Amino acid sequence: MDDIVKAAMAKWPNVPHCYGWLGLDARGQWYMRDDRTQAAGPFPQSKGSLLRHDKLIEFIHRNCAADEQGQWYFQNGPQRVYLELELTPFVWRLQPDGTVRSHSGQVAQVSDSLVDEEGRLYLVTDLGVGLVHSADMALAADSVEAGRWTPHEVRADDLPKRFAFVRSPQRLHASAA
Repeated sequence: MDDIVKAAMAKWPNVPHCYGWLGLDARGQWYMRDDRTQAAGPFPQSKGSLLRHDKLIEFIHRNCAADEQGQWYFQNGPQRVYLELELTPFVWRLQPDGTVRSHSGQVAQVSDSLVDEEGRLYLVTDLGVGLVHSADMALAADSVEAGRWTPHEVRADDLPKRFAFVRSPQRLHASAA
């Protein structure tokens, strides 16, 4: 986490959390979701505005974490902005040399692979579970054919409980209120 973020958290410790305003889609892209977008429906059906500002995206990547309930958030200064996830907290990008990187650029070590009922491929890594980016399926097929990965069947709806993450903290927060 950035030092400036830690300082803001110490200076203003009781800032209310923010829900529903930021979403991560299945291609590792961030979407800002204003009131109108949220009123139009849940993420990802109503995505919002695609973030394109590289420095902002890098700031989000450096300041993301999960809380004790498995809700992913972006620490924006003193405020936690909880993330709406289309599928998983990570989207994996496969490299020609076999390296696996998260949508935020972190290198991950693969321990297992899964395939869901729609044929989507997930990797279980030291960072957590994530979806393989659709543009990298040819490289993924090479790893499967070479025997590096042997995907096991899984239901997509079982992933959050199995890997302890929450797809929609906004929905969880609303149901607790």
